[in-house]
Amino acid sequence: MSRPLACALSTLMLATALPASAQTPSALRDLVGARAGQAEGELTRRGYQATDRSEVVGDGRMTYWRNGNDCVSIMTRDGRYASINQAGRSECGSGGSNSSNATAIAAGVAIVGLAAAIAAHNNRHRDADADHDREYQRGYEAALHGADYDANHETEGYHEGFLAGEDEGQNRRHANSGWVQNAPYAARQACSRRADEFQNRPYGSSVPIGVRDLGRGDFELTMATGSYRSRCTVSASGDVRSMDPG
Repeated sequence: MSRPLACALSTLMLATALPASAQTPSALRDLVGARAGQAEGELTRRGYQATDRSEVVGDGRMTYWRNGNDCVSIMTRDGRYASINQAGRSECGSGGSNSSNATAIAAGVAIVGLAAAIAAHNNRHRDADADHDREYQRGYEAALHGADYDANHETEGYHEGFLAGEDEGQNRRHANSGWVQNAPYAARQACSRRADEFQNRPYGSSVPIGVRDLGRGDFELTMATGSYRSRCTVSASGDVRSMDPG
């Protein structure tokens, strides 16, 4: 099936999956089109928590986020929030008050981080073997969710994926900290995109893990792209002044 046809079908599936009255809450409209790895932190800052509900719809993934009795459905496609729509309270299930930060972190990482990590890994090793990728994914997701290392079923792919998952989980925890989230959203977005380009990684790979206020509206963000680090000097409005190795 051609990609244009696949996209058309997925759009049709999405349209039939959502109620006709679905609309984007005004408080979240600015996040439509944002990269999932960054927008998840902004959602958390605004009081939303990820639920454990997640499903594949066409060529994207739908996740559900709760803010008290308010529920929204978020479609992520190609590493970005393609849509954010109001959903019924029952769509988010029950027990939202005790959803953990780890769940919120994993929601975006499962979509963006894994795909970026596998792409970068295969680019380095020129390895397109499906079995290797599956083992890499198994190790990556195990580390990301805090599971113990599976020494009884260790493979090269699993080992490398586990190390990458540990790095990614730590990066995303730092990125979602209140300290880093205090940096202007436009600055974080701009530096994340520039860091992806700087490290030649797929979009959605880089996140800010440190911030320093330089005064006069400028900031220096420490960017993490897997295990690599870089320093991004940026204005509050998202004008990148410089990007240097970390």
